[in-house]
Amino acid sequence: MRLSAYAFPEPHGWIPAKRNLQRYFQGICSNYLSQGKRNMELTATSHSITMNNGLKIPLMGIGTYGDPQTTPKGTAYNAVKLAIEVGYRHIDGALVYFNEHEVGQAIRDKIADGTVKREDIFYCGKLWNTFHPPELVRPALERTLQALQLDYVDLYIIELPIAFKPGDTFYPKDESGKYIYHHTDLCATWEALEACKDAGLVKSLGVSNFNKRQLELILNKPGLKYKPVSNQIECHPYFTQPKMMEFCKQNEIVIVGYSPLGTSRDPSWVNLKCPPLLEDELLVSIAKKYKKMTAQVVLRFNVQRGVVVIPKSFSPKRIKENFEIFDFSLTDDEMKAIEGLNKNIRFVELLMWSDHPEYPFHEEY
Repeated sequence: MRLSAYAFPEPHGWIPAKRNLQRYFQGICSNYLSQGKRNMELTATSHSITMNNGLKIPLMGIGTYGDPQTTPKGTAYNAVKLAIEVGYRHIDGALVYFNEHEVGQAIRDKIADGTVKREDIFYCGKLWNTFHPPELVRPALERTLQALQLDYVDLYIIELPIAFKPGDTFYPKDESGKYIYHHTDLCATWEALEACKDAGLVKSLGVSNFNKRQLELILNKPGLKYKPVSNQIECHPYFTQPKMMEFCKQNEIVIVGYSPLGTSRDPSWVNLKCPPLLEDELLVSIAKKYKKMTAQVVLRFNVQRGVVVIPKSFSPKRIKENFEIFDFSLTDDEMKAIEGLNKNIRFVELLMWSDHPEYPFHEEY
């Protein structure tokens, strides 16, 4: 997620080699993966984990947010097209990014030229804050599908647990410049999402930026049909989210980490007091050892512990580099050392909405 201020059981018949691979990854991912719950295969062509509904999500994705005021037309199209050519199969987007038409065109072009089939692509869309009322949920999803020109999305998530006043603008404000909020009923919104899944418009449902209490609202909802499969949250070595990781593990919810490399230094919505993650001495030294970029070590750290990552980049060089994390592994000691960097630093604080009753970051996790 990127925002601007304005804007199971073990499968039968596994061969011994796969059993050995599973044991290996259970060792390096002991903080997150447990036997019988998730099978993780880390190669450039196979890097996914199984969600609680039996479907798989690729561990490496590409984020597509770009400031619509400054990002040139066609940027997202070119980035997604290249990403698919490189090997990405997970694409993270949103209606509020104002570029889903470009993303969809890139996906359809790569399907048309035979690079991929639709079932190879995992697209995640998001329900924006102005569409929380149940009667607006399906129309919002249909807008995404219309922009993408696809029949379904693979994952559709509530982008934030805070609701804005519905209307023509995504960021409603009053005359004084204050955001106009709306009553939030997360359970009612979730029921509308479940209806979208029943209608075949989406395969899996999830959330983003939910804290433990808000997740429990959904998990404990009477008559719950579909559990959230994922919670997309900020996650990186300076903000490792151990308590949320454990809670989600217990409830079979996959963590999808946004801003996995820290984030852009945009003063309008980022805490600039946070030190640049990619300049950390430990991370730099580990990168030198493996002859890798620091960003690759940071991404490998999260992926190796079972966290899905969705780094955003429109740079062809970085899109390629970010994907090149499947030809090396961090040692147990290196994983522990990187975990020790945790400073509980949240780059994306979203303080402009901190007075909303459902602002998620007042609570510990």
